[in-house]
Formats: sequence, C-alpha cells, structure tokens
Amino acid sequence: MRKVLTLARRELSAYFFSPMAYVVAFLFLLTVGMLFLWGLKVPFLKIRIEPVFRTGAESTLRPLFDVLAYGLVIVVPLLTMRLMAEEFRSGTIETLMTAPVTDTDVIGGKFLGAMALYLLLLAATGVFFLLVVIFGQPDWGVAGMGYLGMILLGASYVSVGLFASTLTGHQLVAGLIGIAILAFFTAGLYLLVLVLPGSYGDAISRANMINNFSYFPKGVLDARSVVFFITITAFFLFLSVKVLESRRWR
Repeated sequence: MRKVLTLARRELSAYFFSPMAYVVAFLFLLTVGMLFLWGLKVPFLKIRIEPVFRTGAESTLRPLFDVLAYGLVIVVPLLTMRLMAEEFRSGTIETLMTAPVTDTDVIGGKFLGAMALYLLLLAATGVFFLLVVIFGQPDWGVAGMGYLGMILLGASYVSVGLFASTLTGHQLVAGLIGIAILAFFTAGLYLLVLVLPGSYGDAISRANMINNFSYFPKGVLDARSVVFFITITAFFLFLSVKVLESRRWR
C-alpha cells in the first residue's frame, strides 16, 4: 500500500506541472460557475437549464449535479489521458516496469492520483453550496448524497479514462477513446433503450451510468447503484492491469 500511495503522490504532483490540467480545471470551474449563476440556453438544440442560484429556486445543487454528470464525460478523460500514455510516449514506462512495484501498484497509484485531483475539483464546487446555505435552507442529507454520487460516478469515469490511457501512447487518442466509452455508457445506452423491446430496454437501462447516478441528487441511497459503480470501477481497473501486464511481455 505504501508503494501505491507513493505513486499516487507522484502522479498528483505531476498534475501541478501540467498546463492541460490547469486549463481543464479552469474550464470546468468556469462552466460550473456559469451554470450556477446564469444557467444554460442552446436555442437550436432546444436546451434550457435555469440557473441554480436565483430567486424562488429550490435550495439544492441537484440541477448542477445532473448537468455535471454529462459534462464529466469529456472533462475526466482529458484529465486522465496522460496517466499511462505519457509514460509510453516518453519511455519512462521502462523505468517504471523495472522498479520494485507491481502492475497493480502502478495502476492503483495512477488511479488514486487522478482521483485526488478530481476530488479537489469537486471540493471547489463547495463554494457554490456555501452560497446556497447562506441564502437558503438546503437539505444537508440530500446535498451529502449528491456529493457521494459524484464521487462514485467520478471513480468510475476515472477508471475508464485510465483504461483508455493504457491502450495507446498518444494522449489525444487516449482522451478520445475514454470519451467514446463513457459516451456509450451514458448517451449510447439511452439510445439503445429507445429502440429495443421493453424487457431488453429495462436491463440495458440498469447499465446506464447516468440512470444509476440519478438517485443520489434526489437524496436516495440505492444499494444497487453503489454496487454498480464499485463494480464498474473495479472492472476497468482490472482491465488496465491486464493491458499493462500484456505490454510487459511484448
């Protein structure tokens, strides 16, 4: 475990020297702030999201969480695309593989480092919740459940992004693969439900990440959704380890 934590600290510190991490973090927080204060209007797509912080609005961050669940489909793969791809591109993977660490240690450290950055970004949104507390009377239990959902959703997204990064030495390609996989587990499965018969549609709907996340912002702790996110996270971390193992023997 000590080796995993050492690698996680190394990975987290590397983010602070990466311009891309700063750009993505800035755009993420800017978008959250705009949604919170002004909402979103896209006339040609008939999308209209009311601002969270407005007179007469419910004292909750639920609308913000609902939008972020989709926005993170793009944000997280951009943050994770360098995790392994950069090691392959720069050749430092050879040094890492000859160090006294296992492939599981490497993947675990990379995952925890990326999750630490994600949690820092998520913690920054607490400023908006503080404004809701000051000017309203939010339900703390519902808010806590929403943040728990964001943590579980984020963990599954990070594991997918890390897996995508193990597949190639090109960061942009890794980012696109991660976005494609997450888009399938969100919008893709939603479209499949629309064209498949009822029984099949219901089964596929349970595999939709957004559907499983939707319970948490409502203040509902659904055990099946918790197990779903833990399973998805573990599955893609397992695949990441296996891909790294296969590279060791090439």
